[in-house]
Amino acid sequence: MVYKKIAKPVLFRMDAEKAHHLTINGLKTAAKIPGMSSVIGAAWGTGHAPELHSTLWGIAFPNPVGLAAGLDKNAQAVEGFSRMGFGFMEVGTVTPKPQSGNDKPRLFRLPEDEALINRMGFNNIGAEAMAQNLSRLGSHLIPVAVNIGKNKTTPNEQAEEDYRSCIRILYGHGDFFVVNISSPNTPDLRNLQHGNDLQRLLHAVTGEMKIQHERTGGAAKPVLVKIAPDLTDTELENTIAVIGGSGVSGIIVSNTTLGRDGLSHPNRDQAGGLSGRPLTSRSTELISRVYRMTEGRIPIIGSGGIFTAQDAYDKIRAGASLVEVYTALIYEGPGLLKKLNEGLSTLLKKDGFTHISEAIGADQRRL
Repeated sequence: MVYKKIAKPVLFRMDAEKAHHLTINGLKTAAKIPGMSSVIGAAWGTGHAPELHSTLWGIAFPNPVGLAAGLDKNAQAVEGFSRMGFGFMEVGTVTPKPQSGNDKPRLFRLPEDEALINRMGFNNIGAEAMAQNLSRLGSHLIPVAVNIGKNKTTPNEQAEEDYRSCIRILYGHGDFFVVNISSPNTPDLRNLQHGNDLQRLLHAVTGEMKIQHERTGGAAKPVLVKIAPDLTDTELENTIAVIGGSGVSGIIVSNTTLGRDGLSHPNRDQAGGLSGRPLTSRSTELISRVYRMTEGRIPIIGSGGIFTAQDAYDKIRAGASLVEVYTALIYEGPGLLKKLNEGLSTLLKKDGFTHISEAIGADQRRL
């Protein structure tokens, strides 16, 4: 209520990117003040719910609702977000070298559509600086995934070296990794989702993950691939076939879309990737298709237009093991996490499930 009545009106009067930076810097600063992390947890944290706790890839997730990549691009506010009630979070997208991203303005709200359009272009401080930020944290309160990409100036023929570099630098600082080949805001990046390019990239990524695991010891860390919602049927089949044979640990479905169907706000004409409410049904359907294509053998993280517990539950019943939010957090505020988790517990009980694992892919089993 405080967010919607006080903070949101102030933030929404500001330029969207300035509001973004204010939020991240505020969380970063708050975490340095003695006792403030506990205040954040008391205000917005979610209680322990055994029915929502799960273990995937040997990693314990206290609840299934995570923060998608793009909000904490440089791992500056991990402690603050970790206290807010998330079950896990992604940081990044990070590239080997720092880069400024695309020209401003590059982030736009569409309030009537409950959506955002961004063309940020992987603006970030680079892998070395992110490693320093993560190293200062010590142990993680929740699992932290590092979302990795290539620099804009790196041609696709050399892309695997950028992904390898990110893994080498950040392997010791992330609990798992996400290969971003689906952002629409880096020229030609989405071409890496196809055919030989994808096969070559994933071979390089899984090879580097194995090298770093052998070098550092301990449990092997999973690596996932994030795909776009704009793949054609044929492209999706081919992409999933390559991913399925690559040895990667999971798939994130999905990134932002270039589609603009049904939008009413004038910002619909802005270039970039669309996120939020317009993706709700589209991403859920895509999860269903990917789950069927993989026969449920590869865990899926569902992302796209999750505003309510029912939205999240629909994605889980479609085949997602975990889900992620981003745009809804901007519109609803940090109280969203408690609402989603409490709602999921209620929906599980209503359907006669005692644990979230029973609901994963439940709609597919009815077909």
